Amino acid sequence: MDRSGSSRVALVTGGARGIGRACALGLARAGYAIALLDVLEPEMTATAGEIQALGVEVQTLVADVSQFEPAHRAVEQVVARWGRLDFLLNNAGRPMPKGILEITEAEFDATLAINLKSCFNYAHAAAPVMLAQGGGRIVNMSSLNAHSGGVTAAVSRFAYAAAKAGILGLTRALAKELGPDILVNAICPGLIRTELGGNAVIRERGAEIAERGIALRRVGCPDDVAQLVVFLATSEPCFITGQDFVVDGFQYQV
Repeated sequence: MDRSGSSRVALVTGGARGIGRACALGLARAGYAIALLDVLEPEMTATAGEIQALGVEVQTLVADVSQFEPAHRAVEQVVARWGRLDFLLNNAGRPMPKGILEITEAEFDATLAINLKSCFNYAHAAAPVMLAQGGGRIVNMSSLNAHSGGVTAAVSRFAYAAAKAGILGLTRALAKELGPDILVNAICPGLIRTELGGNAVIRERGAEIAERGIALRRVGCPDDVAQLVVFLATSEPCFITGQDFVVDGFQYQV
């Protein structure tokens, strides 16, 4: 299956900024038409403009990823415009720095809904479309927190870590259920300089301290993650599914 043509369509949740923006631009450069989905409309409009400047078609969709029905409506809108959906990047998420003694039940539920249930929502909507057209690929954005339990000892992220660990189980189960037609993988970024979690840790500890515990001696950037996303979207042939890939520069002490 040739994945270099512009007839391929990718849906990127949380595509307005940060890692999502970098992935959307990378997929656009690889020839995918892009559907961006986010709640940050001004930032999403700006990213859409960057994609259009590449000569690539783009669609913008506003939706709360934690909600089930809007996910199905969003996929329906993508298919209505292009007639297909080849690649889904479940990237949308939100950090939750509160520990077990501070977090409320509502905050815990919201953290799981935005980070984990969102992956279910969009996979549930996209999988029938992909199966009907003969195949597709899904990448779920997890986190190094899924393995470590949190970026730092000082900043507890147990709810976020639990949600991101759930994504790994969901990814493996979907890979078994949807294979061989749909490949499903996960990515676990480490400390990435973004508007959300990465910069918060950098502000807390200082870039020099953070980089001291990373083998490559630098904090990651969104393009470091985007390169892997593009590979998983375009590589042919591809004998990779049900895997989680850590992108952290070997973050061994942060």
